[in-house]
Amino acid sequence: MRFKRYLNKYREDKARGRNYFNWLMHYTKPYMWKIILLMIISIAMTYVSIGYAVASQKLIDMAGKGHITKTAIALFMGLMVSMLIINTAIELANVMVNEKYTFGIRKQVYDKLLRSEWLGTQQFHTGDMMTRMTSDAGNVANGMVNVIPEIIVLLIQLVMVFITLYINSPFLAIFALFLTPFGMVIAFLIGRKLKKLQIKVQETETAYRSFIQESLANILIVKAFSNEDRFSEQLADLRENRFFWVWKKSKLSSLSNLVLNGTFQVGYVFAFVYAAGQIANGEITFGTMTLFLTLFSRIQAPIASLANQLPGVVSVFSAASRIMDIQDISDEKRELPVNMEGSVGVRVSDVSFAYGKKNVLENVSFNIEPGDFAAIIGQSGIGKTTLIRGLLNFISSQSGNIEYYDKHGHKAHASASVREFISYVPQGNTLFSGTIRDNVLMGKPDATEAEIWEALDMAVCRDFLEKLPDGIDTVIGEKGVGISEGQAQRIAIARALIRKSPFLILDEATSALDEKTEAEFLKKFDEISPRPTCLLITHRSSILKYCNKELIIDNGCVTVH
Repeated sequence: MRFKRYLNKYREDKARGRNYFNWLMHYTKPYMWKIILLMIISIAMTYVSIGYAVASQKLIDMAGKGHITKTAIALFMGLMVSMLIINTAIELANVMVNEKYTFGIRKQVYDKLLRSEWLGTQQFHTGDMMTRMTSDAGNVANGMVNVIPEIIVLLIQLVMVFITLYINSPFLAIFALFLTPFGMVIAFLIGRKLKKLQIKVQETETAYRSFIQESLANILIVKAFSNEDRFSEQLADLRENRFFWVWKKSKLSSLSNLVLNGTFQVGYVFAFVYAAGQIANGEITFGTMTLFLTLFSRIQAPIASLANQLPGVVSVFSAASRIMDIQDISDEKRELPVNMEGSVGVRVSDVSFAYGKKNVLENVSFNIEPGDFAAIIGQSGIGKTTLIRGLLNFISSQSGNIEYYDKHGHKAHASASVREFISYVPQGNTLFSGTIRDNVLMGKPDATEAEIWEALDMAVCRDFLEKLPDGIDTVIGEKGVGISEGQAQRIAIARALIRKSPFLILDEATSALDEKTEAEFLKKFDEISPRPTCLLITHRSSILKYCNKELIIDNGCVTVH
């Protein structure tokens, strides 16, 4: 039984590793030729560095014989300067490729989130998604651009230097190579533990960032309840937890490096004593001793570096697994867009919506005809917003059918494509930082100045905009900081109206407006010709007189009045 478990686990790990590899190759493909070119240059520099070691031997031997030349010194210095310049160029190129690779991953993950099912993205905290897009993406990029190519280069360096040393001293070459299995065993043993610790470190980073992001986004609530000290203490606790795992991971890495470096230092001392003995016996020159020690160090260095690079390899695979979690979110269903003409209606037939296993709405059926002004009413938490999200296809129904139609026979089933002809004003403050103009233009980026002001006037915005120093070019902060809630709500309405969509959904969109402003907006909206179909959630009875239909939600059912 135990053998069978080990076998199954081995197969699972192998399959997972193959998935990681395929995923990494997919993302690396656009940068592969640049990475290979940098590897070739690095390998060439290994050959140059060997030549530099041989040149230093010749120079020392020439000096020992008393006939060193200026030409030899100039060539030696030129080689040294060339190596410095080329290595600097390689470093700069690595930085740029790394940066482009990192942005490439972030861009693709960002695009994936934009096009994924909304409900699927909600399983991740915003701070967690940010960590995966920043820290994890950076780890993957660093691993694929620097760590793994460096490991390949180090292996090639090891072979090249070993051959060179073997030609000059077979005994030292074989002795140096004997240290390799020891280094590999250490690397293998710590690799299994390091991956688990790396995941823990990333999880604490997620918790840390998520807490900061959420507390700063709701800083008014923190202040309103005088929770400054408590939140500060919570952040300190999260920091201590992160410190614990970072410290544990760092200790393991440092212990590994200590053992490896200590072993290599012992080897270097042995090589030094061996070479010194050969000098004492007159078997080699000082220049040859310098060459021996340089090459011996260059064999040890790749072995030590291979072990030191292990945390980077571990980071690549642990980070890749976290990013792949996002890639596993299902894409939104998107059908070919349908060109609707005039107002649009929606026919809902036996539709049920659920979060998890619990049904919020069950077997719901109703028909909103083109041009209707319908109100959705019911107690808080009864499923009004869920119904709206279903109509917008933010969530999928468990059963039934949602079909949009116009008076000319065009039809469209619910999918992400229906948002092309729907304008939506969500609940709460949903403005972005930037100018008021920028926020309105989100509804229609190519809108003219006349269209902008037409939408603003319809949303009853002109009165307060003309009082602002920069008018519609006034810069507001995140969530509309700098203007009132009612003003922010009116700008959100203008953002929706500027699209001139045939179907409009308002989710408590007038809740922050006073009765006079609300009545003025509804009157202007009623005068639009042709008037779009409007579906709004409201708790205000004053709005009902403008509606020709009421959808009453109660106990998971919808009744039409």
